[in-house]
Amino acid sequence: MRIAILDPAAGISGDMTLGALLSLGVPVSWLEELPARLGVGSVAVRVRDVRRAGVSCKQVEFEIPEQPHGRHVGELIRLVECAPISDWVKERAVRAFRLVGDAEGRVHGVAPEKVHLHEVGAVDAVLDIVGGIEGFERLGVEAVHNLPVAVGQGWVEAAHGRLPLPAPATAILLEGFEIAGQAGSPVEGEATTPTGAALLRVLSAGAPPDRWRLAGSGWGAGRRDPKHYPNALRILLAEAASEAGRVVLLATDVDDMSPEYVEPLRQAVVNAGALDVQTWPVQMKKGRQGFRVEVMVPEALADQVTAELFRHSTTAGVRRWIAERATLPRHQLTVRLDGVAVRVKVLDGGGVRVKPEYDDVLAAAQALGRPPLEVARAVERDAVALLAKAKE
Repeated sequence: MRIAILDPAAGISGDMTLGALLSLGVPVSWLEELPARLGVGSVAVRVRDVRRAGVSCKQVEFEIPEQPHGRHVGELIRLVECAPISDWVKERAVRAFRLVGDAEGRVHGVAPEKVHLHEVGAVDAVLDIVGGIEGFERLGVEAVHNLPVAVGQGWVEAAHGRLPLPAPATAILLEGFEIAGQAGSPVEGEATTPTGAALLRVLSAGAPPDRWRLAGSGWGAGRRDPKHYPNALRILLAEAASEAGRVVLLATDVDDMSPEYVEPLRQAVVNAGALDVQTWPVQMKKGRQGFRVEVMVPEALADQVTAELFRHSTTAGVRRWIAERATLPRHQLTVRLDGVAVRVKVLDGGGVRVKPEYDDVLAAAQALGRPPLEVARAVERDAVALLAKAKE
């Protein structure tokens, strides 16, 4: 499984994230086309190769025309909901803006959807958040993790005066994250912005797995250029090494819950980290019909997945045991069918096998007015062609 590890040792912002994604190989043309695709007006995109403390980085700047009026968070959410982006990107981008609205609303005492984004900037925020999320999709990343986050030291100038770092909204957005130690840190000024913190919240699954294989790295430059440390975000691209090896199997039998609630249960345990979920009918005591739920989960996540089984079902007990598994190497790529993004799982077991993501196929079929099976076959054909071209 391809993963990305955010290393915000010097902080994280939207433009730093975009720069690191470009450094990893996301095409500049994609970013140049993004403003028009999102309908945010005539925005020029500037990408430069720069150095930060001797490290080569990509720097992204948007030249945004003067905006006569700002936009509220509610308007930005509606803009994202109508944007031609995948459901995976849309769900996270909408959640990011809701988190920003809630944080700024708590700070300023207004309703989240009425927050006027003083510190974030409306057009810039849309490009940073949507682009920052979609860039990982373009890289075929299936999971994002993060290392401890630097917040900087000192004060930041805001619309209502000087504020201590981390800025109040940023501090709210970073609740639950491990913060890099301040003692001895060279990072000064605002290191992590509200946009960067929101991206962390909606993208990261937490600390990296114990074992992973490094595949590449990219650096995205911040605007300041201090001499004593690289003011840049590093993104590490890796393959999770824990796909094979020990897993925990969890199982429970239920006979007093309506089967229509099995799907919400399945979604809950998957969101908690389950690798696979299976259900099948069973005959229980006194002739009652029931069903068995069996879940495969990494050892480190077994307790939290077990908690979700108790929370989302009527079970009174869960069995668990250790198992070994072997898996094929895999990664993900994104195919665009008539402009609609569909994620494709690629398995390499001597011969390459491709499998479009089912939810993406259904969404694309609805958007294009074509049968899902026809969409799946077209995506498989395009994915195989892309892989063959990449080998040339």
